[in-house]
Amino acid sequence: MSGSQALTSLCSKSHRYSCSSLFPPSILSSSNPRRRIPRQIRPSTVRMSSSHPASSSAASSTTSSAIDFLTLCHRLKTTKRAGWIRRGVKGPESIADHMYRMGIMALVASDIPGIDRDRCIKMALVHDIAEAIVGDITPSDGVPKSEKSRMEREALDHMCALLGEPSRAKEIHELWMEYEENSSPEANIVKDFDKVEMILQALEYENEQGHDLEEFFQSTAGKFQTEVGKAWAAEIASRRKKNKH
Repeated sequence: MSGSQALTSLCSKSHRYSCSSLFPPSILSSSNPRRRIPRQIRPSTVRMSSSHPASSSAASSTTSSAIDFLTLCHRLKTTKRAGWIRRGVKGPESIADHMYRMGIMALVASDIPGIDRDRCIKMALVHDIAEAIVGDITPSDGVPKSEKSRMEREALDHMCALLGEPSRAKEIHELWMEYEENSSPEANIVKDFDKVEMILQALEYENEQGHDLEEFFQSTAGKFQTEVGKAWAAEIASRRKKNKH
């Protein structure tokens, strides 16, 4: 089944879940590197219809699904970024903190011809959304890149199905895939914002808590794709150098 066919089947029907089914142990257990979303909580496979009769019950279902989805997104606010935890940072940022400042970056960056600013903002806000289920998987976890991608895509499909609203779920899915595949100029920029936000946060933790977080700067060196990314990274590096003298 193609990605678009999978999206059609997964996002075509409003579906409600209890709290227990939102967080099944097989997904959340970090000891299971091949954790999968259980089949019993996946929605039925049906085709997306372009028109549905308006009714109070349909509106109620859509509202309920939206709140279910937002409740799941709460985990983005409470899950701390794993890299900072491993380095002993006190009070580390959450996944949502990271995505929010990336959204602000997209908002305040200078206009670039041909770049859709609104799309960049939306992409920044959803690029790590699957981590509400799988958590913040880092290279030190030893999970192969292909497996990490599979887990996150499955989590994304689950979240799209949970949301139920076909047009919104489709947009979230497309934005996430575009970022994941780095397949557009907007994705190039948001990928750079992801790295810029990380090293800016690293600089702030160094200044506030006295950590040496050189590894985070080294991991992004030479990997910026855009002029704005390179310029902002250079500014952060310059400020870091001044602080060390």
